[in-house]
Amino acid sequence: MGKMNLTVKAISEGGFESLYKQIFTTYPNETLKKTFACYLSTTTGPVAGTLYLSNIHLAFCSDRPLSFTAPSGQETWSYYKVMVPLGKIGTVNPVIMKENQSEKYIQIVTVDGHDFWFMGFVNYDKAMKNLSEGVSHFVVPGLAVPSTN
Repeated sequence: MGKMNLTVKAISEGGFESLYKQIFTTYPNETLKKTFACYLSTTTGPVAGTLYLSNIHLAFCSDRPLSFTAPSGQETWSYYKVMVPLGKIGTVNPVIMKENQSEKYIQIVTVDGHDFWFMGFVNYDKAMKNLSEGVSHFVVPGLAVPSTN
């Protein structure tokens, strides 16, 4: 039901790219390549949301705001968001649990050692392929490719 609501919201807001640019701060030349419905594994449990792959970033936003306690002690609601520049991603690892082959994860490890675990993809193989290609084909915008002369 949450995914249907997100799709309706995306359509009413002008599509997933428009929605992505409303949720996250993006560059003018940034374009959305793919979106994936999935879960982000957190210390408090899985969080349902959408994983966005652009030509510059990998980003995740929860489907619904989550409750947390602010430093002041007041309960606050906020969307769970993560945004990582593609140039800061070290590896995209497929993880399939030996004990349960249907339990599949994609581990994203940043160059500074942070890791994010995504799961529950509608099409795991397609997500893995797109994420791996997106990270491996990343070129820093505005950087010239050195000539081989």
